[in-house]
Amino acid sequence: MGNGLENTPAAGAGTPVLAPGHTYATITDKISSIVLTQRTRWGWWFGFAISFALFMILNLTIGVLLIIGVGVWGINIPIAWGFAIVNFVWWIGIGHAGTLISAFLLLMRQEWRQSINRFAEAMTLFAVACAGLFPLLHLGRPWLFFWLLPYPDTMGTWPQFRSPLVWDVFAVSTYATISLLFWFVGLIPDLATLRDRAKGWLSRRVYGFLAMGWRGSAMHWHRYEMAYLLLAGLATPLVVSVHTVVSFDFTVGIVPGWHSTIFPPYFVAGAIYSGFAMVLTLAIPLRKFYGLEDFVTIRHLDNMAKILLATGLIVAYGYMMETFMAFYSGNTYDRYMIMNRMTGPYAKVYWTLITCNIVVPMSTLWFAKIRRNVTALFLISLVVQAGMWLERFVIVVTSLHRDFMPSAWRMYYPTIWDYAALFGSIGLFLTLFLLFIRYLPMISIFEMRGLAHHLEEKKE
Repeated sequence: MGNGLENTPAAGAGTPVLAPGHTYATITDKISSIVLTQRTRWGWWFGFAISFALFMILNLTIGVLLIIGVGVWGINIPIAWGFAIVNFVWWIGIGHAGTLISAFLLLMRQEWRQSINRFAEAMTLFAVACAGLFPLLHLGRPWLFFWLLPYPDTMGTWPQFRSPLVWDVFAVSTYATISLLFWFVGLIPDLATLRDRAKGWLSRRVYGFLAMGWRGSAMHWHRYEMAYLLLAGLATPLVVSVHTVVSFDFTVGIVPGWHSTIFPPYFVAGAIYSGFAMVLTLAIPLRKFYGLEDFVTIRHLDNMAKILLATGLIVAYGYMMETFMAFYSGNTYDRYMIMNRMTGPYAKVYWTLITCNIVVPMSTLWFAKIRRNVTALFLISLVVQAGMWLERFVIVVTSLHRDFMPSAWRMYYPTIWDYAALFGSIGLFLTLFLLFIRYLPMISIFEMRGLAHHLEEKKE
């Protein structure tokens, strides 16, 4: 029985990003021991307790929502979309970085992705799971979600395929399916390693079942590489298409502030922006807590900070063009919408998001010293995530609370159940992520071995 890593292919071309001094054995021992032999640390239990408590709050919120109805939220007329849609768009955006790192950078043969792709892919799955909750809860009667599915209906009354909300179902479900397959296929060689190293009977059986008979033969590696590249090719356009379709929820409407052709690329750039911020938020504590500084190096953090800077510039351009076109077009309603954002009752939220998304990252990430400062990067990533959530809030609420008819104007005040759903979804995300790093390798073992092989070849 092999260890699942024979015939490991060498890494692609490029400068290795693995700290020197690691052999095949030390890499395998270091990563697999976190799952198999190390005792669960108190810090993990502490984080899991907090996350699980928040998750239970989410369950309580869902129970209250199903019993009483969506009236427990702060939504009203004309603001029918509140925190639920804000959270949905925010979580879908966070899920973009994992697929971009894994699929797009794989096709580009970027070696630096190999230390962070595994937990970034897991982050994608858990973020999509959190996002999928909110449209269902927002229905008010989530048990009728099947109305959105293309099941046979002789009356032809539903689903309404001209509605972008139906497009969301297809886009997000396709994205989740491809991301899950891509993540699982990448795990198979490492699951075989855990199978062969596991001491307990149950662990060997579970990891053996998931490894699907992997033995590391040349035929296995050939089929693996073909499947992995095929899924990467399918996943890459999904990075662009999914959030483009999500932006159609707004752009197909005639509400001021939504009816804009800049929204699709603007939403995609914002999704990658918030997604990479979340990767930094997760990677920095993980590398410190588990001593993975040799695998997730400063170069990885620097590269992610550069992508954060680039996508932040695109987002800033989107803000600028949105404001410019509102005045250049001469549209009275669009011009009022922009002025209302800047000076109206939600002006503090608008200027806070500008500070979080533009001022803070754009004034810091240009400097290599800050991009290589772990504490500064962690704080900047938290600021960006908060700013991107506020951006979605401003897009949804400020366009709805004052629309075409002043007689229908109204303020939106979120209730405690709105906040409970938001923080509860964060608890769900962290609970799933903590379980992942406890029972599965958070860094790809065989890909890191490929980097070690590449280093040895360069020495020779």
